[in-house]
Amino acid sequence: MILLIFLIIFPVLAAVMILLTRNERVRSAIVHISAAAVMIASILLVLQYHGQNTFFELDSGYVTMGIFLAEAMISLGLFYLGLKHKKYLASAFAIIQLVMISWYEFGIGHDIHASNNLHIDGLSSIIVLIIGVIGSLIIIYAVGYMRDYQKHAEGKDRRPWFFFVMFVFMSAMFGIVLSNNLAWMLFFWEVTTACSFLLIGFTKTEEATDNSFRALTMNLLGGIGFTAAIIIVGSDLGIAEMDKLIEAGLAGAAVMLPVCLLVFAGIVKAAQMPFHSWLLGAMVAPTPVSALLHSSTMVKAGVFLVIKLSPLLGTDAAGYVAMSVGGVTFLLASMAAISQSNAKRVLAYSTIANLGLIIACAGVGTPEAVWAAIMLTIFHAVTKSLLFLCVGTAEHNIGSRDIEDMDGLFSRMPRLAGLMIIGIMAMFLAPFGMLVAKWSSMASFVDAQNVILIICVCFGSAVTIFYWGKWLGKMVAVMAGRENTEGPVHRQEWFATGTLAAMTLALCALIPVISSHIAVPALGEMFTSVSDLAIPSSDLYIVGIITLLAVLLPLFYFRVLERNDTEIRPIYMCGVGLGDNLTYSGSMGNEVEVSIRNWYMHDWFGEERIGRIGIVITAGAMLVLILYSALMWTGAI
Repeated sequence: MILLIFLIIFPVLAAVMILLTRNERVRSAIVHISAAAVMIASILLVLQYHGQNTFFELDSGYVTMGIFLAEAMISLGLFYLGLKHKKYLASAFAIIQLVMISWYEFGIGHDIHASNNLHIDGLSSIIVLIIGVIGSLIIIYAVGYMRDYQKHAEGKDRRPWFFFVMFVFMSAMFGIVLSNNLAWMLFFWEVTTACSFLLIGFTKTEEATDNSFRALTMNLLGGIGFTAAIIIVGSDLGIAEMDKLIEAGLAGAAVMLPVCLLVFAGIVKAAQMPFHSWLLGAMVAPTPVSALLHSSTMVKAGVFLVIKLSPLLGTDAAGYVAMSVGGVTFLLASMAAISQSNAKRVLAYSTIANLGLIIACAGVGTPEAVWAAIMLTIFHAVTKSLLFLCVGTAEHNIGSRDIEDMDGLFSRMPRLAGLMIIGIMAMFLAPFGMLVAKWSSMASFVDAQNVILIICVCFGSAVTIFYWGKWLGKMVAVMAGRENTEGPVHRQEWFATGTLAAMTLALCALIPVISSHIAVPALGEMFTSVSDLAIPSSDLYIVGIITLLAVLLPLFYFRVLERNDTEIRPIYMCGVGLGDNLTYSGSMGNEVEVSIRNWYMHDWFGEERIGRIGIVITAGAMLVLILYSALMWTGAI
């Protein structure tokens, strides 16, 4: 239990030390040491409780009151900031939630005793590793990244504040996944909302401020849904703990409405349609924020909650909410990504899409579908973090994050381009883990006989070829006359991206081990029986072997054989080349520089058109299903 408490408390202490330290060298040392400590502690915690489903009581009297006071202060602070910036809807949501949680705390909740406030099991262990290992690598990366960022920033150095919020966020994420008390979980849930708001608005530009309040407003709405679920469960069943809620639902208690509201909260946090715009707007934040909060961890809090509730989902209103929103979001967000040339926006849409697929799998509620959801969560967190960090490094060195400006990146920054190629290939090509998990999700949808989800996953997966293929084509192209510009890249950036790339390949090669020792045990704790998986274990071993061969054979060819008999010929220019492999003589005799551009099909897959369709479908589905649940709860039907 000491390690568990350490992971929740220590990042806050580290954050305070960083905020109070003005010497850059000392501050960087504190960041490195603290990140390493969090990484090691998270690994040790998972090893200590591996294979165990352990609850901790922890005397909750003073702790619960302290949590309530802290939540009240956060709500009042957000209320004030909303008034200050004339974002009145955010202020209204903040005060509504404060009133609701106050009424619960001093009314219903006062008479409910939570015997098990903290909890660690297989699912929470997975997210703990994502937060502790990937999150720490991202923070280490941010040391070098923010040094360059500060050189181009105006005004005083705000890096102490930046790292303060990043470490507080990590603490809150550990709190979410290790809390069993629903009220405690809600508090940490709202802390992540506040941290996201502060980091999106970090630059204080008008665009950043507007986008930060959009994220705040939408996530506060999700928090209101979370709070309403806690109130209903407490008033109807006298329950304040997640495990007891699940037990009550499995025993036949009427929990459809609160589960629907919790799924709604998870959908908002995971930036699913119709709430996807907050994540797209969040891309104005510095790249480490996009990697940590809006790709690998914060949005995973939403899918964590829905996966946690998956034993209660399936063919009921809450399950249909998750399936309909997740499936439609996966399909339409994948389509919208085709029309984007901004690399961070492509990654944002891909994130939204893959989170949708995870939520859809959780909504199906069968062990094989949840297995796919867990595997997707693991592979997506590692791979997408790698890609976000690579884009951040590229942007600082070439001055752009646009895919069309990455011509010749393999020549200008070959090491970085190689890492990006690994990330892109791992997202959509065989035999890497994301494709294996997607195949499993499709098989689980077939077994569930859900035709709509089958269509969504088939066509959604197919269109990913368009945007990943375009980007991959840019990465593998080699252009003459390009100088290597990788010298200024900080060692922290190379360490983080290199480690994430190695983790990406290792996870794909070890997919049978991850399945048997991580995913399947987690399923065993969630379901009374785990049937045969969509992909047999023997096939997973074949996938792992093929992955090893796919990695080792090219290395053997280029590093061991050291082929030097390559014949270099001039590049074909579709015209009369001028000898530099960069320009050719055009039809009118003028010099034309070679350029290769992609087709983005805005007329068909423009984000405004796709977004409108998605908002109408998902908002309509949620409203109908939640209203149906409410009518069932009141006895009207």
